[in-house]
Amino acid sequence: MSSPRWLVFLDRDGTLVPDLRHPSRPGQLHLYRAAGIGLRALGRAGAILVLVSNQSAVARGLLTLPGLRRMDRRLKALVRAAGARIARAYYCPHFPGITGPCACRKPEPGMLRAGLCEQGVRPRDAYLIGDTLGDLEAGRRAGVTTVLVLTGHGRAARAEALRRGLADAVARDLEGAARWILAERARRRN
Repeated sequence: MSSPRWLVFLDRDGTLVPDLRHPSRPGQLHLYRAAGIGLRALGRAGAILVLVSNQSAVARGLLTLPGLRRMDRRLKALVRAAGARIARAYYCPHFPGITGPCACRKPEPGMLRAGLCEQGVRPRDAYLIGDTLGDLEAGRRAGVTTVLVLTGHGRAARAEALRRGLADAVARDLEGAARWILAERARRRN
């Protein structure tokens, strides 16, 4: 019997790449070394990799939608060069103070729910890796297992994430998060 489809949601800024506060040029994106290693391990294990990223730079007028698409192509090229593949990317271009509330901006779970539905994956077969309380809260609201990485804003978010029970695990970086997820999947199968 084959195992069910499973996926890993990934935040971008602070998780896959350093958080530069609204980068607008593709050349500004560089994968953390450990991110490439972790993505490759997850991909080889059969994970569907799905990006979920708030990009309020669009609403703020700092980045156009064509510019966001160029950034997306750059990120996917970096991930391919690391030996993995992003199956789908969801971006929230909104900012509540400018565009009003939306269902997609994390901590809302809209992007995650869309990914689960589109990929045909149950929440119990999905994980989220992120570096902020908003990432983890979106994961909780979508019913997926959450991992806080200590890159980006992760160190600052750690105490509050644990106090609020938002993180199922804490890892130094994406490589560590991938190891934990793979071990957790093996544990669940036994």
